[in-house]
Amino acid sequence: MDSIPFTKMHGLGNSHIYIDGWRHPLSENDLRRLAATASCPHTGIGSDGLIAMGPSSKADLQMRIFNKDGSEAKNCGNGLRCVAKYVYEHGRIASKTMTIETLGGIVKATLINLQGPRAIVSVNMGQPCLERQTIPMQGSPTERVVAEPFEIDGHSLLLTAVSMGNPHAVFFVPSIKDSLHRTLGPKIEKDSRFSEGVNIEFIAQESSTSFHLRVWERGAGATQACGTGACAAAVASVLNGLTQQGQEITMHLEGGDLQIQWANNGDVHMTGSATTIAIGSLFLQ
Repeated sequence: MDSIPFTKMHGLGNSHIYIDGWRHPLSENDLRRLAATASCPHTGIGSDGLIAMGPSSKADLQMRIFNKDGSEAKNCGNGLRCVAKYVYEHGRIASKTMTIETLGGIVKATLINLQGPRAIVSVNMGQPCLERQTIPMQGSPTERVVAEPFEIDGHSLLLTAVSMGNPHAVFFVPSIKDSLHRTLGPKIEKDSRFSEGVNIEFIAQESSTSFHLRVWERGAGATQACGTGACAAAVASVLNGLTQQGQEITMHLEGGDLQIQWANNGDVHMTGSATTIAIGSLFLQ
């Protein structure tokens, strides 16, 4: 029975188990199996998934994200911040600014502040993709999806679709006091209109630069926060005329706040915290 060191970290309550692939490279099958077993709160550690870090031929390092159902995600904003904190603290990367390879592309992260178990990290998430074919979603391939009527389970919603390296369906609602993300999230995630599934955000505007957001993540379910989801929601707020491009927007999630800016050059910037919870050893059975 092999013992594998791990670090558990969270970004605004969105927690993952982090494996140092420089010390303990694991096969893809082992990573998928470990994600499913370790993420279970009853027989494992409990988390939203597992993230493996290691060397990259394209960037300073690579991260792979596995959901708690064993499926692999293309990107994770909260995970990116935690990875940046980990690799700098453990000397894998000497600079506070680094490039990180994900399945969704290469992003740039900058460690702004490091105090004990908590850090503040800013990530340039790159430019959003807005055409249907990049989500991907049924319909005309090069068409944008902005405030498009979307019927689901007796609800009439307006959909704005954004890809941040992974697909997002954003719905603006008057209030998020109900639990639409929990009741409709699993149905929208697997709706046939999205050929690869989708992450879901329900968002309510508080002011011209402030929104409340709830998320349902593909392969993970309801989570405390979703960095790429907050970025997608900020882009959607501009596309729907609720904010101006270039403004910094505060996204209030269940786990805390993220600062998001869709800059005038097209890049989306995300700033928020990354916190270490615990370290220990996992047994790969």
